[in-house]
Amino acid sequence: MAIRPLSDRLVIKVIDDTEQTSGGIFIPDSAKEKPQKGEVIAVGPGKTLEDGKKEEMEVKVGDIVLYAKYAGTDIKLDNEMLKILSVKDVLGVLEA
Repeated sequence: MAIRPLSDRLVIKVIDDTEQTSGGIFIPDSAKEKPQKGEVIAVGPGKTLEDGKKEEMEVKVGDIVLYAKYAGTDIKLDNEMLKILSVKDVLGVLEA
């Protein structure tokens, strides 16, 4: 099953970094902060402007993005946790 975001929304697959202290102790899930990094897997067509044109999306499929801490809606699709959020909640794109 696939999902197609509408307007200026995008779907990301959350990247869950394993957190470990410098001493080698793994931090349990209950003590971790929510991850704020993900890979874009689907992008909407863009927001429709007043003149009827579409605003170009600043992210594309495959980008690794940082997003606001409490942004978006979590969904489970085909046993995979995804997040749908607006492009305005994206803080930046990580570049290699």
